[in-house]
Amino acid sequence: MSNTFKTINPATEKEIKSYTYFSSEDTNRAVEDCHQAFLNWKTKSAEERSSYLEKIADALQEHKEELTSLMTQEMGKLLKHSKQEVDLCTQICKWTAKNGPENLKDEKRELPNGGNGVITYSPIGVIYGIQPWNFPVYQVIRYSIANLMAGNGVLLKHAANVTGTGLMLEKIFEKAGLPKNLFKVLIIDHDESDKVIENKLVRGVTLTGSPDAGKIIGKKAGAQLKKSVLELGSNDAYIVLKDADIETAVKACIAGRIYNNGETCVAAKRFIIVEEVYEEFRDAYVEKMKNISYGDPTGKDAKIGPMARKDLRDELHEQVEKSVEKGAKILCGGKIPNETGYYYPATVLENVKPEQPAYDDELFGPVASLIKAKNQEDAFKIANDSKFGLGGGIFCKDEEKAIDLAKHHFDTGMVFINSFGLAQPNMPFGGVKNSGFGREHGGFGMKEFVNAKAIMALNS
Repeated sequence: MSNTFKTINPATEKEIKSYTYFSSEDTNRAVEDCHQAFLNWKTKSAEERSSYLEKIADALQEHKEELTSLMTQEMGKLLKHSKQEVDLCTQICKWTAKNGPENLKDEKRELPNGGNGVITYSPIGVIYGIQPWNFPVYQVIRYSIANLMAGNGVLLKHAANVTGTGLMLEKIFEKAGLPKNLFKVLIIDHDESDKVIENKLVRGVTLTGSPDAGKIIGKKAGAQLKKSVLELGSNDAYIVLKDADIETAVKACIAGRIYNNGETCVAAKRFIIVEEVYEEFRDAYVEKMKNISYGDPTGKDAKIGPMARKDLRDELHEQVEKSVEKGAKILCGGKIPNETGYYYPATVLENVKPEQPAYDDELFGPVASLIKAKNQEDAFKIANDSKFGLGGGIFCKDEEKAIDLAKHHFDTGMVFINSFGLAQPNMPFGGVKNSGFGREHGGFGMKEFVNAKAIMALNS
């Protein structure tokens, strides 16, 4: 295996830069350096740590132009989506800085038989993050900022095709004043990554990726008796009920399917529409999807950029073709363009049934699956008939009813009502079933990798 690799611009198919993998010695040194930085960092108060996060938020904005330009160059997302990503990351830093000390403060409890108890949330050490390419800045900020706030050190193995973005974040963190080596980027392959999980100085592992990757990493972490947090994608169902505002539903479901070139774990992917409004929704939806243009992600005209890699486009197209072979019907799109760039058009499939990839699996690109339901009960049955459970949506004019349905009938980690949304800094992010376990954001991520330590002073 070569010890070098290249990053490729998916819009031009041209090389951006070449990188060399770390040696085992380089990796071990980086882990040791991060641990040493942690030993000092853990002694700082939550208020002190939060002040560094404020500086990181400012630094993200200061370097926004170069960061967004590189992000778009490396993975092909629209430039405006790159800018929105950096703004969201800035919000996450600021929210965590403001609310972290309160979330992590000691809790006092009276003991049943007399005496005083204190629960303190102690940092545990170096946390290793294995992150994907689709949100090159956000995926890193999501786990790193929470763990820095908690007092931990942070290691990052980023997806190879966004290596430049990972390294730029490391520089931005250092420029913001974060102690050197507290956040370290590891340029390593899978074999070296396994050794990092085994390293005694690494105390926890977090992965965002596929279910197959989650099973592997979860097993390796478990074998070392180390906690893991896994966010593993989904095929989110968006349910359109008979009393939905169809115009609102169509608009949100278009955005939900094409945002970030359709390469979003919590994107809208399966659209389940009750039969009373199925044709109305389908016709309006297809008409708009037909007019979704693809092209240069740095320009102003395109609504979607290229897929991040050629193999990802090929896999998506194969899923579409297999679904058609098993009875699905293409209403628009579905063909690979004969031009430079890993582009794939906005595509809509109908007659989507079980045992088709469009029904069972995650289609990570701008392909929508339309499914007709008999009624409300059938719609939720279809929505929950999935091995995944990350996000979902409900369209219904009665918001109270929709919230009640979300609470009691949707087996998923997040639900959006009459809208499509991504992460919110103050709300938990995560899923159930094959979408993984653990939560990030909203204060939850700060406590995933801490020691909830019980200190008891009993009356004698």
